Amino acid sequence: MNYADYNNELHKAPAVAVDGLLLRDVRVLLIKRNKDPYKDHLAVPGGFVDFAESAEDAIVREMREETGLEVRVKRIFDVRSGYGRDPRGHTISIVFLLDEIGGELKAGDDAAEADFFPLDAFKKLDVKAAFDHAEIIYDLGSFFYKSKDPIFKRLG
Repeated sequence: MNYADYNNELHKAPAVAVDGLLLRDVRVLLIKRNKDPYKDHLAVPGGFVDFAESAEDAIVREMREETGLEVRVKRIFDVRSGYGRDPRGHTISIVFLLDEIGGELKAGDDAAEADFFPLDAFKKLDVKAAFDHAEIIYDLGSFFYKSKDPIFKRLG
């Protein structure tokens, strides 16, 4: 059975997306979306994985397209799979921790703006988060402050 036959009305499969967490001096990179859903809301940069593309390649591509930055995947931080987290349909998102390796910060593609924000931005600022991204940033902040992981020690 090929994938087209498998992913039909009898067996719908969720879409696969990627989100990238990039930190600079205890600040996380967020974009302001310029498209619906969640136009004008802050979001973690990311997007859908293209056919025949690895998740790792997808997040590198999405970061370049949306932020102008070149990144390298450090590790998987989380997998978000709750039904209803994306109004476009069931979407599973792989959330990566990233290292910045080049480029220049400049919003593009789905992003109207791109900038670094404090980890508690959604609690302290009067901003709206896209999807479940406020939860992702909250989890990142919790992990950051409790972690003995060297990636977070060097940033603190």
